[in-house]
Amino acid sequence: MTAAPVSGFVLTPTDTTEQVREVAELAARHAAAADRARRLPDEVVAGLFAAGFARHFVPVRWGGRAGGFVDLLDKVSTVGEGCTSAAWIAAVIAGAARMGVYLPEEGQRELWSTGADTVIASALNPRGHATPDAGGWRLTGEWPLVSGVDLADWTLVCGLVPRGGRRVARFFAVPRRDYRVEDTWFNVGMRATGSNTLVAEGVFVPEHRSVARGDVRRGRAVGSDAPCHTAGLRAISGTLFAAPVLGAARAAVRAWSAMPAGKPAQEPFAPRDIPLVRDVPARAEIESAALLLRHVALTGDDGPGGEGDPARAPRDCALAADRLVDAVERLFRSAGCRAQTQDHPLQRIWRDVHCAASHVALRFDTADSAYGGRGNRK
Repeated sequence: MTAAPVSGFVLTPTDTTEQVREVAELAARHAAAADRARRLPDEVVAGLFAAGFARHFVPVRWGGRAGGFVDLLDKVSTVGEGCTSAAWIAAVIAGAARMGVYLPEEGQRELWSTGADTVIASALNPRGHATPDAGGWRLTGEWPLVSGVDLADWTLVCGLVPRGGRRVARFFAVPRRDYRVEDTWFNVGMRATGSNTLVAEGVFVPEHRSVARGDVRRGRAVGSDAPCHTAGLRAISGTLFAAPVLGAARAAVRAWSAMPAGKPAQEPFAPRDIPLVRDVPARAEIESAALLLRHVALTGDDGPGGEGDPARAPRDCALAADRLVDAVERLFRSAGCRAQTQDHPLQRIWRDVHCAASHVALRFDTADSAYGGRGNRK
């Protein structure tokens, strides 16, 4: 795969493979059209697979890489410099595949029977319910906002099951043939992620394709002791969702810097000699956020026995996301009306970062309260 250079597109230097940099350039070339079409073009999707995002966390014994969190942070943020939606898909298919390692051995074998590049999506909220059936479960429900579901071969969905007079959450691996997808994603930002609704009606899921949500949250991997599999879900999920925002914020600086100096808001009475404000504060906010995310990723790569504090990770990722949004907001407002036109990349990035940073994993008030409450209990 090769990508023609995009005019004015210069990636931030990172230690990523040539394939990742090529797909970032390709995604940049198609970003505006993908936003209008509400889906990524086939060539961008193929580029993401060729760059190895689907297999990044797949166990080595199934042909995958069992890759690291820092590596994925760099790669996803690089793609995010070209297209936020493409980077989001890269992150979620990598993260969903990581969840497959918590299935029993037989379930993993079935999941990756066609190879490590099997595309897996995930629906993390328990929007469905399942009842015991002979040898498994009978699953019904509707899961909105499933990013990449149209591309997926399998989806891991969360549902509630009866246990001891109450209901508890479990994940179920469901193949594409057993559910339908409804076109419901008409959003202000991240339009090309195809975050549509999955519907399952009385689907049978054998026991070996199911796992308690608590095992996923605690990193209780089956058949692997790799750090990428034994890390708890909340310890690293924030980096997956914040990485596209980091790339998008860097792209916002580039789009802002490419604008000619002039009247900040193109108002008729604005002095003609007022230049755009300097972008130094925005750059500082972006790179401080990058340092926070890298620290969280390094903690994940150290594994549960490392010196880092996994309970702090959600708060740091949410704080990083807030700083990235503030940086893009600063740039967008200073650019004035000219950045608000339909085809200007800055307005698309502005929409995307606000949408992505509203994800539950990146909400600072919730994450900070949880971290503070943990400290008060010591």
